[in-house]
Amino acid sequence: SVAVSKTFSRDRIWLNGKEESIENPRLQDCLKCFKEIASFGHVHICSENNFPTGAGLASSAAGYACLVYALAKLFNQLKLAPHENFDLSRIARQGSGSACRSMYGGFVTWEMGCQSSGEDSIAVQVAPETHWPDMRILILVVSDQKKHTSSTSGMQRTVQTSKLLQYRAASIVPERMRQMEEAIRVKNYADFGEIMMKDSNQFHAVCLDTYPPISYLNDTSKQIIQLVTKYNEHKGVVAAAYTFDAGPNAVLYLEEKSVQEIVGIG
Repeated sequence: SVAVSKTFSRDRIWLNGKEESIENPRLQDCLKCFKEIASFGHVHICSENNFPTGAGLASSAAGYACLVYALAKLFNQLKLAPHENFDLSRIARQGSGSACRSMYGGFVTWEMGCQSSGEDSIAVQVAPETHWPDMRILILVVSDQKKHTSSTSGMQRTVQTSKLLQYRAASIVPERMRQMEEAIRVKNYADFGEIMMKDSNQFHAVCLDTYPPISYLNDTSKQIIQLVTKYNEHKGVVAAAYTFDAGPNAVLYLEEKSVQEIVGIG
């Protein structure tokens, strides 16, 4: 929740009931985007998160998306008209890159853009949440501990040292994005799942190609990969798919018909 008042003496933020520093540069960047539009006094922000923080489950993306959405709703209530380039996904990206995608439901792509300012690096919805009603997502929390290398610092190191990342960005990602969008459009689960797992594998290969290397997966993560692989071999088709972000926790995408079998394996 957010509140603004000219009677507040300063900006403040509370995370899970504990006051934190408001001076985080990324947080300030988000607030600046709103304060450039209109003067609304100081802001008080209260954020509650029931997912592990900093463990590779997009807690930053969720937090910043929620903040930007709440501020936008407040602006609407205060009748502060945004300017014509007021794109919420662009603002959310100032806090966390992945937050721009979290501004929409369903299937979303993050457009790289071509402007040096980054103004056109925004999220675009590929399909709404109603598009694939049989799709299910299982989140497997392997560890709720804060990861040793943050997503931001890890990516900065990867950009500086990994030649595999350069090849991936130039030669793999554009075509893979096209294939994934098509698989989503026609609801081809086998292609969707295979592309997802290949991309997850390659992402972590890039992490290992970074110098010094970054390893987010642990033994349990690797066991989940093997379990899904064996399950698909048993079914004779891709019937479950995993993906791992910058952390050890798995996210499984599968259709409704496979949920009980996968849950029963555990």
